[in-house]
Amino acid sequence: MKVAVIGAGIVGTATAYELAADGHEVTVFERRSAAAEEASFANAGIVAPGYVTPWAAPGMPGKVFSQFFKRHAAVKLSLPLSGSELSWMWKWMRACKLETYLANRARLQRLAFYSRHRLHLLTALRALEYERSPGCLVLLRTEKDNRRIQPSLQVLRETGMPFKQLNADEARQIEPALNPDTDFIGAIHLPDAEVGNCRQFALLLKNEALRLGANFKFNTTVAQLDRAHPATVLVAGESTLRRFDSVVMCAGMASAELLRPLGLTLPLAAVHGYSVSAAIREPLNAPFSAVIDERYKVAISRLGHRVRVAGSAEIGGAPGRQNDASLNTLYKVLQDWFPGAAQHSSSMQVWKGTRAMLPDGPPLIGSSGRPGLWLNLGHGASGWALSCGSARALADQMAGKPAEIDMAGLDISRLG
Repeated sequence: MKVAVIGAGIVGTATAYELAADGHEVTVFERRSAAAEEASFANAGIVAPGYVTPWAAPGMPGKVFSQFFKRHAAVKLSLPLSGSELSWMWKWMRACKLETYLANRARLQRLAFYSRHRLHLLTALRALEYERSPGCLVLLRTEKDNRRIQPSLQVLRETGMPFKQLNADEARQIEPALNPDTDFIGAIHLPDAEVGNCRQFALLLKNEALRLGANFKFNTTVAQLDRAHPATVLVAGESTLRRFDSVVMCAGMASAELLRPLGLTLPLAAVHGYSVSAAIREPLNAPFSAVIDERYKVAISRLGHRVRVAGSAEIGGAPGRQNDASLNTLYKVLQDWFPGAAQHSSSMQVWKGTRAMLPDGPPLIGSSGRPGLWLNLGHGASGWALSCGSARALADQMAGKPAEIDMAGLDISRLG
């Protein structure tokens, strides 16, 4: 089958690999100059399936709105807010009902555990060597943080993901570089979680897809899909349509613009995240793997010879404008926990990434309902944690066979 994949982020690249591995003739169209240049470029890199849960959860609207005027809020609204963003927020609040949350949590976690299995399988099968390290520590500053994390621990119990509750001294044994001047009451250790360089993995997997015959067209923007034949692609600057047997949409926020003329209006919102990456100044002052600050929802990851601090969820505003308050929170959390870890210089990499998120949480994977058009999009901030499983499940569906996990509720029918 002749297949076009639109988008070469981690999800699109993994999809291209799986389709090429199945023997399809795959062409990937990517508007950037390389794979994983947007949302997959500089994320925290944490893979912790038990922690992949919907943002739409009971009580979340109150928690989010209570933070709006706090200096270091984990969730921020930036003006202007468009009508579609306001509509998305309304749908998100409606999805916070307990019954909806429980259904979507189960869907996400099935996919997350399967995706980790596929990630490990591909890493071993293709002998992929990328920056990765095991384990994750969730740091609890106060008793209030401890109370707030209890629902998450219950989720871990239900999914069977191991964890251990530690006091501060025990946490320091796992991460000895934690700042001795920052007080905290304890931590949650997730031994089966891991941190890995998402972009590095994507580039390696792209090379494997190339070896299998996939063709990557970089600096190539898809302008539109043909209404009558959605598996037909028009590339910007060209007058001749390119015809395929199937097209897979993995283009993040650009997906909504390409699908709208076909009568598919998806409630995707751009949720921006930030990270700062820097060379490690002194290895003994840097984390061994990854830590998450529960209060500020900020992750600090060790990626080879660099340290990365990532966090924030920002809705609205101009995509190209950086929010100084979000960046200041990252610098504060890094200074609180690992003050001597990073080389503060002009070579520090500051990143703002746009994640396409659906209001109820899970992505859309499967047929679009239009002939030859398939979807693998809307993974939000969990694209790295869900990518390998999403790609394999979609490839199975396109081959006309059932996926290895239950995919109910992960297709477009969920949106009604």
